[in-house]
Amino acid sequence: MKFQAIIFDLDGTLLDTLTDIADSMNAVLARLGLPTHPVDAYRYFTGGGTEHLVKLSLPENHRDNQTVSKCLALDKKEYQKRWANNTKPYTGIPELLDELERLGLPKTVLSNKPDEFTQIMVKTLLPRWSFSIICGEQPEIPKKPDPSSALEIARRLKILPEKILYLGDSSTDMQTANSAGMYAVGVLWGFRTAEELLANGAKILVKTPGDVLPLINA
Repeated sequence: MKFQAIIFDLDGTLLDTLTDIADSMNAVLARLGLPTHPVDAYRYFTGGGTEHLVKLSLPENHRDNQTVSKCLALDKKEYQKRWANNTKPYTGIPELLDELERLGLPKTVLSNKPDEFTQIMVKTLLPRWSFSIICGEQPEIPKKPDPSSALEIARRLKILPEKILYLGDSSTDMQTANSAGMYAVGVLWGFRTAEELLANGAKILVKTPGDVLPLINA
């Protein structure tokens, strides 16, 4: 087997979270009397953590620290109410996870989503499968694309980084994988484009979750 473990990004890779993310932040913006955005706009607001999303969602003249902090708190409350409304695994993900489980390949999740949401979403929406490590955004750990968290996963698994396949849908994921010395695989069912993934170091692109298995079994 070519790889000994896999790291999944969460939003745009395992779970289609876009509508609930957009609805939550749009509720915050509407509450403050600020312009909202179409759901598709949030494809480019996600990936850098919640604070990054909030800043990009706000008009440029409302990105002061006080407004950002207020919106972060409000968005957390709105997302707590909405995160399971529309979010679900992408088509083909359950079958991929079934096969990885059968192979006994360690599965992990690394996300820039706050850790409390990352943990509950994986455990609630992907309950049939075992994940060796689930890691979301935490104050004491640098966010992706800093490779620290990916390398910490490799250390905890006791697997060399080059033996880990990293699956993600954004430039942030491809940069993280390459900085950590892992095999960067870009998914085309997620939030970003093939051009972005290739420009940021994707070694290969996959159109469906089923396309991951030949890479594992090579």
